[in-house]
Amino acid sequence: MRLSIVILTFNSQRYLTKVLNSTLFADEVVLIDSGSSDATLQIAQKFNNVKIVHQDWIGFGKQKQAGVEACSNDWVFILDSDEIITDELKDEILNLDFACKAYFIPRLNYFFGKPIRHCGLYPDATLRLFDKNFARFSEDKVHEKVETKEKTAILNNHMLHFAYENIEEFITKQNRYSSLNSKNRIVKAIFNPYWTFFKIYFLRLGFLEGWRGFVVAKLYAQYTFWKYVK
Repeated sequence: MRLSIVILTFNSQRYLTKVLNSTLFADEVVLIDSGSSDATLQIAQKFNNVKIVHQDWIGFGKQKQAGVEACSNDWVFILDSDEIITDELKDEILNLDFACKAYFIPRLNYFFGKPIRHCGLYPDATLRLFDKNFARFSEDKVHEKVETKEKTAILNNHMLHFAYENIEEFITKQNRYSSLNSKNRIVKAIFNPYWTFFKIYFLRLGFLEGWRGFVVAKLYAQYTFWKYVK
């Protein structure tokens, strides 16, 4: 089985060297860049298995599907520019029997320098590995998903996701996402944030994460408010 990995980039230099080092086992990495002005492209050019494709921003769903269509191989792994494939996950992929046409990958999310295993953020499995002949991305501008009618399975080993280094970064990104996913429903803007906080902090044991759990619950509640009030 030959494998292509798709990565979207835009000023993504922070983790990119580590990300690309974790993809060296793949036959091809298709990097879809939407106009980086930092060192992103210079870093990518150092890796022999990376193919750089320039694509103006068209929304997450369409952007990722453009990456899938640019791949030379049928089997595709979708990796974000702040995610790293662990050695354990790499070995599992290399030894996979491919009995299904699509696979969910667990993620271990890092918030403010620490892995978070509660708050409903683990295992946080998303459909990332699939045969492109049997699956494609939705056209959603944000919170896009891979759609398939085939049987799926979940792998045992996780990848690492360095979600947010600090609170300012969290607020900036969630403010952007809430604008892309705005609902303009005032009643839900009033009540849903309270439910979001309660669910994350209490029902999903966010309090076990100390101050990080409280901040995560609070900020996701704030995101819920922004989403429905915009």
